[in-house]
Amino acid sequence: MGAGKLLGPNEEKVTLKDLKDLIVTHYKVNQKRSLDRIEPSWKALEAYFDLDTRALDLTTAKVKSYILHRQELGRANSTIRNELIALRAAYKQAKKDGLLSNVPHIPSPEVTAIREGFLTRSDLKALVAELPHHLKPVTWFAHMTGWRKREIKRLQWHQVDFERGQVWVKVADSKNKKPKTFPFAALPDLRALLEEQRRVVTALEKEKETIIPWVFPGRGGKQIVEMRWGWNAACERAGLQGTIFHDLRRCAVMNLERAGVSRSVAKSFTGHRTDSVYERYAIVDSAAQTDGAEKLARLFAAEDQRTVVPIRKAATG
Repeated sequence: MGAGKLLGPNEEKVTLKDLKDLIVTHYKVNQKRSLDRIEPSWKALEAYFDLDTRALDLTTAKVKSYILHRQELGRANSTIRNELIALRAAYKQAKKDGLLSNVPHIPSPEVTAIREGFLTRSDLKALVAELPHHLKPVTWFAHMTGWRKREIKRLQWHQVDFERGQVWVKVADSKNKKPKTFPFAALPDLRALLEEQRRVVTALEKEKETIIPWVFPGRGGKQIVEMRWGWNAACERAGLQGTIFHDLRRCAVMNLERAGVSRSVAKSFTGHRTDSVYERYAIVDSAAQTDGAEKLARLFAAEDQRTVVPIRKAATG
């Protein structure tokens, strides 16, 4: 009645399970890169909502109850927001496909805190020392390039050109749907890492008598699927609790800033599309701030030396 439109029996039969199946299928058909994010989001949603519930019966009040429930479980607002984005996307797709007439208001909790984690060189070495062997080169590569975890896990040898000294990400694996290239020929540490990794993988191929396409294979030469448990355990042993793999991306941006690399070149390395997003990663550490203050002090000192302060003459009677 509120919409001024007859819903009809078909629309009234649509359930939350129908919405879930609809959006997951849509993401798979269109090869959406965020499929690996929307599936766990729906697992959280179905743990609270009965999927047999009619889609028309979802209200803003019920969504707010869900938000409170997840917050009581200690989930971060950013995580809850992503879960509700998955729910909202399902409703929008259902409306686009003609299954529903309206999309209910689905609020999200406010996310104000921007993560500022990064690792110093000594922190990184301590962490790498505790990591499983197959995750050590992955971590160093991420620290130097600033590439995303998914891009590194999917990296294959045909994307590494030792003759030209370049490694690149395919469009299909890039979050912003743009290819990106890193010229490791100009970075000896990165070249040495990739050459050593090539030797390691070649030896593993001979042992397993099979071709391994992955630059950073997991145990047994298979593609790395999950690295969270090994990463978290290593962080715990290194005294770096709460550190996440994505912090390495912030380290790379910070290093590019400190090295004086231009913003446009730095974004081409890391794959950031806009300055605003890049700036969220451009964390300034205390050492860089101290260096900046010292440069400012030298500027003031130089200006003082060039400045001639006029001597005021005494007033005559």
